[in-house]
Amino acid sequence: MKGTVKWFDDSKGYGFIQSEDNKEYFVHWQSIVTISDNQRKFLVAEEEVEFELIDTDKGEQAINVVRVNPANYR
Repeated sequence: MKGTVKWFDDSKGYGFIQSEDNKEYFVHWQSIVTISDNQRKFLVAEEEVEFELIDTDKGEQAINVVRVNPANYR
């Protein structure tokens, strides 16, 4: 799926992604994919991402989140 980061609190390590069909999904920093395990995992509001969904006991959650243009958002 594709979506846009609605907000992400870097200090708390979570936020929400709004999908192309206007649904919101929780995202945790551990679900962000990076090139290296040593790379910092974060998202920036309004940036585009691609992700998959998983069902949890609290509802659907975004996983395998990939930043589409990470160089544009620092």
